[in-house]
Amino acid sequence: MITRLQAAVAVPFVSLALAGCAVTAPTATAPVSDGGTDAAPGTVSCTYRTGGTPAKPVDPPSGENVPATGESSVVIDFGDAQVNVELDRAAAPCTVHSFENLVAQGYYNDSECHRLSTQGMFILQCGDPTATGRGGPGYTFDDELEATTGYPAGVLAMANAGANTNGSQFFFVYADTPLDTDYTVFGRLDEASNQVIADRAFQGHDASNPDGTGRPNLPTVIKSVTSG
Repeated sequence: MITRLQAAVAVPFVSLALAGCAVTAPTATAPVSDGGTDAAPGTVSCTYRTGGTPAKPVDPPSGENVPATGESSVVIDFGDAQVNVELDRAAAPCTVHSFENLVAQGYYNDSECHRLSTQGMFILQCGDPTATGRGGPGYTFDDELEATTGYPAGVLAMANAGANTNGSQFFFVYADTPLDTDYTVFGRLDEASNQVIADRAFQGHDASNPDGTGRPNLPTVIKSVTSG
């Protein structure tokens, strides 16, 4: 599938191939339970559609009784620097649950952030263990856009190949970026952590992609992601 980010104004269409995922018809996410028989209070049911070969061996998450309130935190370690991320379960419970599941299985460990954009949109894209832009976890899930209102500096959002095709790839927004609200925002970095991403971005990229983006000149490898 094609991982794409399209700016709302004055930014060219950008795309990278992302293979290995099969997409089936989406199933809507259930509302937060008030204590009924289908789900525990404060939870939702999520649908994770399997298909394709995972970039790295990993099990899809369970979609039952997914927490849908509050926040959780993770620390992303680049070896020479760390970033702290607050994940928003209330805004994007199925997305956060998937991310936490991948973290727990070490899916992101030793994975290279493969795509940096420094013009028009200001993002660093990560989450593909193959570092090709084509890798995914072997499942997809729906967008959660109700709480996504824009992409200011410091947010963490999902990359996708169109509606309801989320997998494992995500992007940091290190400066305000005018994207259409098609990408689920599921977390936020504190100011110091966002500066870590911005400092890497300021060193530029190799322009190796046809859309004018490229690999960061300062190699950026996620050594580990741990619960904060």
